[in-house]
Amino acid sequence: MSRPRASKQQIDRENRILSAWSSTSEFSRWTRTHNTPVHVSPELFDVLSLFDHWRDQTNGALDASAETAVRAWKFAAVENRQPTEAELQKAVETMQRPHWSLDPAHRTATHLDDAPIALNSFAKSYIAGHAADAALSAGATGVLLNIGGDIVLRGAITERVAITDPRAAAENDEPIDLLRLSNRTIATSGDYRRGFDIHGTHYSHIIDPRTAQPAESVISSTVIAADPATAGALATAFSVMTPEQSRRVAASLPNIDYLLITRDGQTITSRNWSSRELPRLQSAAYAPAKTAAPAMDLLITVELARLDDPRYRRPYVAVWVEDADRFPVRTLALWFQKPRWLPELKSWYHADQVRNLAEGTDLSTTVSSATRSPGKYTLRWDGKDNAGKPVKPGKYTIMIEATREHGTYGLIKQEINWDGKTVAQFTPAGNKEIASASFDYGKHN
Repeated sequence: MSRPRASKQQIDRENRILSAWSSTSEFSRWTRTHNTPVHVSPELFDVLSLFDHWRDQTNGALDASAETAVRAWKFAAVENRQPTEAELQKAVETMQRPHWSLDPAHRTATHLDDAPIALNSFAKSYIAGHAADAALSAGATGVLLNIGGDIVLRGAITERVAITDPRAAAENDEPIDLLRLSNRTIATSGDYRRGFDIHGTHYSHIIDPRTAQPAESVISSTVIAADPATAGALATAFSVMTPEQSRRVAASLPNIDYLLITRDGQTITSRNWSSRELPRLQSAAYAPAKTAAPAMDLLITVELARLDDPRYRRPYVAVWVEDADRFPVRTLALWFQKPRWLPELKSWYHADQVRNLAEGTDLSTTVSSATRSPGKYTLRWDGKDNAGKPVKPGKYTIMIEATREHGTYGLIKQEINWDGKTVAQFTPAGNKEIASASFDYGKHN
């Protein structure tokens, strides 16, 4: 068995056990039982046990039944209102009840109530850890797995990891920190990707199970731990808890590092965090020529289509800029999972091979990140090339390419005049993979 195949098979197998979104998973089938001891798989028993552990360890800040309060907010948001006090109190009472009981001797789990529960707080990190172990058992010497932004590193591999700035306007804005990691898991949780908008106010999708209120104080929490489930669990819990509560929990555990960003702009780190940071190089300053453009930039919004397809796989996406000679001056985004499938992004791949011959650098290791779920994402082009040097004024074409396993192929092109003065907006037609795209050239914060 190949090493990548071993990882994929492990991910698929445990997803069939633990997924809260598949009605046929073992977990979903178990939730349809009531007050009956059910013999469950070692993985499901383990994850339920871990939820009990972390619920106690965090004094209730991590709870699988937080989905109860999430639904209360979702239903209210549809009516453009906040949940009532009575609705929130009912959610709190529901979440505080026991939802299952476990019998380790017989490895049975008894589902006790009808509260909606989900295992997504750390299930993906848990699965990724087992997948990495499977690859090592199959002969890999080093493994890096990125599942939804949670990164697991195992064996003889060291990786540079960028931490997204939760206040950034675009996906490809400068990271808030840069780390070097090996044999660790890093998980990030925050309110800057999803949530509820009510009367023009955004509320976090991360709910405090103790109050049924959105967690608003910490907007991003990143945790590094040796154990994947620990990193995932604490990243969620630290987004709910106060920084002081998080500090106490981290101090009670071995080798936990964290970075917290608060809503008022504070950056709070564990004592050992700085030892993992890479030196930050200042970008070279280029003296502007007389013909250089003023401070303008381009905001690119890309909406990945939502498809009702049982075989749906997240698309590989590339967004890049070509000059008038069709030379790729800047790759803005490259979202993929397996490098061997990059040639399926045929337009970007061909252009990048030409660029690589000229520049001799591999962009797939510096601008790439994991595939994205359906939804809207914003990227920014600051008018600089891959080396950070401002481009000359002139005509440029923005390329957005998407391809998907068992799916179709989509390519959007939009020419702009990068002259530093002519504000312009464009909304080209979408396609099956890229539902919509928009381009806003001007001055932005």
